[in-house]
Amino acid sequence: MNKQEYLLAIDKEIQKADSIVILRHELPDPDAIGSQIGLKKIIEATYPNKTVYALGEMNDDLAYIGTMDTISQEVFDASLIIVNDTANTPRIDSPYEVNPSEVIKIDHHPDRDVYGKISYVDTTASSTSEILCQFVFNENSPWKVNEEVANALYAGIVGDTGRFLYPATTTVTFEMVSKLLEFPVKISEIAYHMITNPVSVSRLAGYIYQNMDISENGVAITILSQEQLKEFGVEEHQTHGVISLPSTVEGVYCWCLFVEQPDGTYRCNLRSKGPIVNEIAANHGGGGHPLASGAVVKSLEEVHQMSEELNESSKKFLASLNK
Repeated sequence: MNKQEYLLAIDKEIQKADSIVILRHELPDPDAIGSQIGLKKIIEATYPNKTVYALGEMNDDLAYIGTMDTISQEVFDASLIIVNDTANTPRIDSPYEVNPSEVIKIDHHPDRDVYGKISYVDTTASSTSEILCQFVFNENSPWKVNEEVANALYAGIVGDTGRFLYPATTTVTFEMVSKLLEFPVKISEIAYHMITNPVSVSRLAGYIYQNMDISENGVAITILSQEQLKEFGVEEHQTHGVISLPSTVEGVYCWCLFVEQPDGTYRCNLRSKGPIVNEIAANHGGGGHPLASGAVVKSLEEVHQMSEELNESSKKFLASLNK
């Protein structure tokens, strides 16, 4: 099916449902919340007689995009389930068990799990929010857009493009943003929410700049322990605000922030300016985009193993530049 056919197929399922639940991945980022809230507001604007819920755990720092709902198991079981921005089923954030074969999937990540009775995946899109823009601004789209939709989707696009710095930003991205800006989008307010950090996170940023380990292959590694998080007074989810810091350092081509979890595992955030990192993430049970991926590893030994793999990837990348 082409994009128009997918849109109509998804819309047909929505029309048949009285109640719709929209889910996304755990530990959400602006695109996860933006696409979730954006789709909720699209459906509410298009079909006012339908009830739409957005579910999942969320931290206060993303509440400017929208808030989550609470429903019963009975309501959940009677609802159409749509999952946004989630490549594999273990990462679906839901208070109740999800049947992957019965959901609608909308995503821009490379498939880790092929699931959903309807699955629309466009890896050329900068974000799932951009995909929803393409749907709603399609010439023959039945869906409606309003100020709430525009603000949520704009936040999602800005978040996943790193404020339009990442390679996934395309002419289509800017075309969709230009259409969103026909509505009263709170550009400055959204930007300030994204760039403003608590004092504790700012102090952690200083620590990372001073202590990141930079290899001869341009790989920057930072490991944060539970003890260090407590020392700085930083919650694990707040470390998202410091992931991109090594990108500003000359000579760094890829980097990873390893954050120790209470159970002793490490959440890995891999980013790159060229070396491929999603294959490395996949080797350790994770995944994502070629230049931005994540995983969870079981031990400090595996952290060092992943660091070695990043160095090998960066070494090959640098060799290719010198050919």
